Amino acid sequence: MAEQLLPSVVNISTTQSIDPERGPSIPNFPEGSPFRDFFDEFFDRHGQRPMPGPRQATSLGSGFIIDASGYIVTNNHVIADADEVTVTLSDDTALKAEIVGRDTKTDVALLKVEADKPLPALGWGDSEVARVGDWVMAIGNPFGLGGSVTVGIISARARDINAGPYDNFIQTDASINRGNSGGPLFDMDGNVIGINTAIFSPSGGSVGIGFAVPANLAKQVINDLKEYGRTRRGWLGVRIQTVTPEIADSLGLDAAAGALVASVTEGGPAKESGIQAGDVILTFNGRDIEEMRRLPRIVAETEVGASVPVEVWRNGERETVEVELGELEAAEESGLLASDESGPGGPGSATPDTTGSTVLGMTLRPLTGDLAQEFDLPEGASGVVITDVNADSDAATKGLRPGNVIVEVHQRPVETPDDVRAAVDEARGSGRSSVLMLVQREGSTSSFLALKLED
Repeated sequence: MAEQLLPSVVNISTTQSIDPERGPSIPNFPEGSPFRDFFDEFFDRHGQRPMPGPRQATSLGSGFIIDASGYIVTNNHVIADADEVTVTLSDDTALKAEIVGRDTKTDVALLKVEADKPLPALGWGDSEVARVGDWVMAIGNPFGLGGSVTVGIISARARDINAGPYDNFIQTDASINRGNSGGPLFDMDGNVIGINTAIFSPSGGSVGIGFAVPANLAKQVINDLKEYGRTRRGWLGVRIQTVTPEIADSLGLDAAAGALVASVTEGGPAKESGIQAGDVILTFNGRDIEEMRRLPRIVAETEVGASVPVEVWRNGERETVEVELGELEAAEESGLLASDESGPGGPGSATPDTTGSTVLGMTLRPLTGDLAQEFDLPEGASGVVITDVNADSDAATKGLRPGNVIVEVHQRPVETPDDVRAAVDEARGSGRSSVLMLVQREGSTSSFLALKLED
């Protein structure tokens, strides 16, 4: 198997011009300054006087041929900022490569070389059917040695290492080191099921924890780069958050699964289809959303313009809506994207108010112009203002602060503290152990959270 696959794996080297100003330089002292004489003497003595002109930096990585006409896959970080990319084949033929396209979100890049003969191409495998415990083989260019083969098993799947928004890495204990980046990870049929991308290593060498971009994610990116020179991902137009056990209980869900819609982008596909803030997306195009971070990957993999069914949990019932997906990149360029989920706001700077009504450890007051000015709330804000929070309450634990605004309780708009209390009492009366609130924190970003129904 190694004998058959080695000719399709290539070594990649890059060169990059380095600004000489980044190296050691003499500070700009006036002529005749004793400090200037000191630095002149220091650089002359140690032979470190800056040399004029740019310097060249080189780096090494791996790649593999996916088309006999000369298309080669590698990691984006292997060729990032490169002025020149050289691909060395298994027979030591060196070819200059053109960068066809790159995707920073998945760390994948596509190169093209011109050869005088068809090149031995590899085939994609199905990374979805790969199981933990399956044997795998990695081939690459560790430390510039070239053509190195290692074997191991799949240690885990769907790893999120905070490398990007679509993290879904295959983890393997096949030895992967610096220089293996961009190389293929094979199943035992010789098909590429991953692109070796990262390692976890306190020492800098292999400790048996390597990560590969799964083939099913990479091949769609590669097809887009090949056809369009850029990616074209599906776009739904929602800002989502995790469904915690408390949120699930407050909504009447049997399990903490799905993706809670915190807000819907105006003019986006979700808005047009009728998806609302407070909906929980349970399935997308027939695929279950077991956890929140699965939804962006599935949406991104779906064809732009496709009309797909989306099942949501709304008002204690399942409903299905049809959504025609937009294009993520076009939405980014036009500035339509919903803002990222915001963390808890910082403590309010205003003096706590103790004259309002207290509910679940929060002192609440109706939103007035004076309060909007006091807490610097955005124009058009509506709801009930939190003016003080009991430090021992669940509200404080969840990060609520003076100046936050409660917009909805139990998925109903509120305008007065009595509205909040009534909704809380209703949730308590229905046997819930928590109540769902839509809260506007700093700026105009809103998110859902569930507060325990304390006495």
